Amino acid sequence: MTPAVRRLKRDGTDFTLLRYAHDPRTQAYGEEAIDALGLDPASVFKTLVARLDDGRLVVAMVPVRARLDLKALARAAGARKAAMAEAEAAERATGYVLGGISPLGQKQRLPAFVDTSADMLDALHVSGGRRGLEIRLAPHDLMRLTEARLAPLARRETA
Repeated sequence: MTPAVRRLKRDGTDFTLLRYAHDPRTQAYGEEAIDALGLDPASVFKTLVARLDDGRLVVAMVPVRARLDLKALARAAGARKAAMAEAEAAERATGYVLGGISPLGQKQRLPAFVDTSADMLDALHVSGGRRGLEIRLAPHDLMRLTEARLAPLARRETA
């Protein structure tokens, strides 16, 4: 059981665990979950760790098929700039490995932001704390447990 799952159980939150066989050769973790579980891509959110220009780390959750708008994240966090955090810093702060970083049960509670598209969903999917494990839960539960704020963070990929 991962820290994310323990956190949900301790809180009594309604959630569903979805497991799939992770291919260790892939680095497209979100796409792998979408394909393996047959999920709606708009409902699968990746958890990204960014560093603000003042040195703080923050968590951003955006749909897997969107890009994180770092300027929008900086604005939402009250900073001038944001950049993706170094892998080691993200893993150290969250206690999870890349591709398995969950917004729940992190070692350090980082300020969290969720793309506004989550507000239109009945349920969304986030990493369960390891590759091959997804959690389905209501967006309002995710936001409550992570103390996240909604912000327009996603830039849609163009075809």
